[in-house]
Amino acid sequence: MKKVIAITVLLIGLVGYSQRGHQFDNAHRNMKEMTSEQIAILKTKKMTLALDLNSEQQKEIQKINFENVEDRKAMMMERDAKRMDEEHSKPSAKERFDFQNERLDKMIAQKAKMKQILSEDQFEKWERIHQHQRHHRKDRNKEHRGQRGHSK
Repeated sequence: MKKVIAITVLLIGLVGYSQRGHQFDNAHRNMKEMTSEQIAILKTKKMTLALDLNSEQQKEIQKINFENVEDRKAMMMERDAKRMDEEHSKPSAKERFDFQNERLDKMIAQKAKMKQILSEDQFEKWERIHQHQRHHRKDRNKEHRGQRGHSK
């Protein structure tokens, strides 16, 4: 009897754990189906709730969010096109450096824009939220890589 209960508990836990990934897949798929403007609007509204933005700040931040979404979609399209290419190979050290350098330049520019738009308190809170999201994303990526069998 104890074995049956133990097996049942394990199976329930396994089913619950395996379904966890599907929620992320569905949310990710839904974001892909939205337009850039819709994504920018949603992100701006979330920021408005978190930072108590006024209408002028909302307009400016929505423009920035729209540009970011467009850039991200363009990069994804470019990456997908490279994957489809038959001669797909890993980027060279120079290409990786250029990519990271460009990404960091964009982050610096984004931070400067946000500093101009937000008040000092709002900017501090935005930085804390932004930092937390970046660390959470890193942890999730490490966990995801571990599930695929890649380790670093």
